[in-house]
Amino acid sequence: MAVLLLGAPARAQTNATNIALKSGESLELHGVSWTANCRSLLLGTPEVEVLDGPTELSLAVKPGMIMARRQNCPSPVPGGTVIATATEIKAPKEVKLVYRVKYKTKDGDRQQSHVYNVSLFP
Repeated sequence: MAVLLLGAPARAQTNATNIALKSGESLELHGVSWTANCRSLLLGTPEVEVLDGPTELSLAVKPGMIMARRQNCPSPVPGGTVIATATEIKAPKEVKLVYRVKYKTKDGDRQQSHVYNVSLFP
């Protein structure tokens, strides 16, 4: 019996977003929250874990209220924003950034992966 798996891993790489940063710059990548019926299920601020990426780039989650646009929520919900910050860049570089956001929720631990193509400049 053979099983053919299609989809998620290949799509994650082909749907990568392009971003560019210069030395010392920061960029808000996206909001993070975990909701059901426009109510937060988070037990704390989500965390970010870099799986593959340049040493000149760091990621953090800035806690705050965000709009859960996917669910068309009328009011902001607790969550945060993923922020990318470039340190000193010595030479231009093109790299892939792969990370996951980890959530502690009332329903257990959850995670989501993200892929970005990053251009770094001095």
